[in-house]
Amino acid sequence: MKNPITAPASTLLFAIILTLGFSARADSTSPTNTLPDLNLEQLIRVDIITSVSKRPESLFGAPAAIHLLTDEDIKRSGFRNIADALRYVPGMDVAQINSHSWAVSARGFNGEYATKLLVLMDGRSVYTPLSAGVYWDTVDLMLEDLDRVEVIRGPGGTLWGANAVNGVINIISKPSSETQGWLMTGGGGSLEHGFTGVRYGDKLGDQTYFRVYGKYDDHDDFPYLDGKDSHDAWTMGRTGFRLDSGNTNSDLLTVQADYYYGRENWQFTQPIATAPFLETVTDGEQASGANLLGRWTHQFEDESQFIAQTYYDHTYRESNLPEERRDTFDIDLQQHFAPAHRHNIVAGLGYRLTTDRIVNNFASSFVPNERTLNLFSAFLQDEITLYQDRLRLTLGSKLEHNDFTGFEVQPGVRLAWTPTDTQTIWGGISRAVRTPSRAEEDIRINRPIVPGSTVSIWGNGSGNSEELVTYEIGYRVIPAKTLSFDATAFYNVYDDLRDLEPGPTAPVTPAPLASYYVANKLTGRAWGFELSSDWEIATNWWHLRGSYTFYHLDLNFGDGGTDAATINLLEGSAPRHQFSLRSEMNLLENLTFDVGLRYVDPLNDPSIPAYTALDMRIAWKPTAHVELSLVGLNLLDPVHPEFASTQVATPQREVPRSVYGQVTIRF
Repeated sequence: MKNPITAPASTLLFAIILTLGFSARADSTSPTNTLPDLNLEQLIRVDIITSVSKRPESLFGAPAAIHLLTDEDIKRSGFRNIADALRYVPGMDVAQINSHSWAVSARGFNGEYATKLLVLMDGRSVYTPLSAGVYWDTVDLMLEDLDRVEVIRGPGGTLWGANAVNGVINIISKPSSETQGWLMTGGGGSLEHGFTGVRYGDKLGDQTYFRVYGKYDDHDDFPYLDGKDSHDAWTMGRTGFRLDSGNTNSDLLTVQADYYYGRENWQFTQPIATAPFLETVTDGEQASGANLLGRWTHQFEDESQFIAQTYYDHTYRESNLPEERRDTFDIDLQQHFAPAHRHNIVAGLGYRLTTDRIVNNFASSFVPNERTLNLFSAFLQDEITLYQDRLRLTLGSKLEHNDFTGFEVQPGVRLAWTPTDTQTIWGGISRAVRTPSRAEEDIRINRPIVPGSTVSIWGNGSGNSEELVTYEIGYRVIPAKTLSFDATAFYNVYDDLRDLEPGPTAPVTPAPLASYYVANKLTGRAWGFELSSDWEIATNWWHLRGSYTFYHLDLNFGDGGTDAATINLLEGSAPRHQFSLRSEMNLLENLTFDVGLRYVDPLNDPSIPAYTALDMRIAWKPTAHVELSLVGLNLLDPVHPEFASTQVATPQREVPRSVYGQVTIRF
């Protein structure tokens, strides 16, 4: 690990920041404009989200467990990527595995490739059908161009389709009309060795705007448990553009594209077919990709709306899984209309084509190594107003046909009751499925036990979709103008979850010590609740946010030979208790000070102790166009583990304390 930050240094930094924060005048008469002048009641009522119903609606009245992360929230958190920025969202479980890998999930089942979370970037799915997970190292953009992140905890299959089982994350960038002029940013520190970004936006006509950007990040290694470097440093560069033409009252055309290229270092041990049968690999591997998206929105005079969107995505990865090349084409049509006074309908059709080519090795291989997959979908949802401005019933269903399990139906019903202007009570029952991944059907994995002996895991071409039926109830209340509470409770019933069943030893060389195949004989029950509060203690200068999450899972292992450790290898694990508290202070007109505290319960398999982390950010704007910031992350410990890789044989890494500085210039 290069450039370590010692405990005395972090303690000194902590003291300096606290001194700056609490010696400033708390009664400043010139508050900064980073927090709006609206009170909290007004803020909640005007927060507009689109992910719950695929149309704009108030977050306060939405019949789902949804949390909104704004661009300001992410900036003031101090995190430099979207995965880490989700740590303070109630109900989310975020853990970093190594320098370039994260485990991110909602409501349990977390893992390196968590399989039950759908992630979208401006309507483009980044969920990979190879492993049924998300490559979080490539989920990136210029954070300054981010508009918001809408996080749904709970199933979204009724609208978003298969794999939106435990949650949906919708990452939405700003229109180019809001990113005009120059922006330049850069900095570096102990873990973030160096980063820079440049964006330029301009106007091509009366109603046509564009922006272009480029960014680069250089990340240091994480340490192993023994303190040695784990050789997982990485770099990533990204560039792209966005063009918006027209207006939201008639026709709006959006075209955007991105390209990224990175090199990621790995060190792991894998089996080989010849003596000495094991090799330790230390290598730099490529992760690259490109995408092009187009979207046309037509607004009718009767307030109905039609949206047509299509995109192409190319992905190339060398990693601890086999080398993957993937091309995806997607088209989606959506119509929103209100045929009667009490009905608000959203309907849509979609088609997705994805092709891949895999370069196999002895440790993991796919048969066939090339495959084309088709996904056809249709959905219909009707929001029925039972009592004006007070009671709404939402009915809907998604119908899909995939190449793994055929037709899947995902219905849902939700009810929202707003007894007063400051209260919303909602409930829902939904069915969601996760279709098998390419790996679950076609893979063979060899795991080393001792030199010369392996355990083989085989895919299963007759697998089923994992099923979830969930029951949710939620309550939002604004007891005072500066205070709000949000509570959600859920009960999840899972069927046909993945497990491993013993199988016959296949005639391969070297012969495996034992063989297993992927099956769907596991069932489970999960329940829990998520609490959050938002308190503007002092108008315009001190904002406090807190959250607490409880989660419990019971699995029924049936008659198979699968044990708890293997299930956690497949389905992941999650902490029972999580707690977070964030404080945002506008100390002076040009000085902000933000602190975040979070606690995460221990994990059993893999064994991870509980930890508490402290994050801080102080920012100063000497002029209206320049901002200087200093950020410290994970300040309480020099290092701590958060998760362990389940994909390859490798020692466990630890997340180090880090400090970095940043300069941002706008003109």
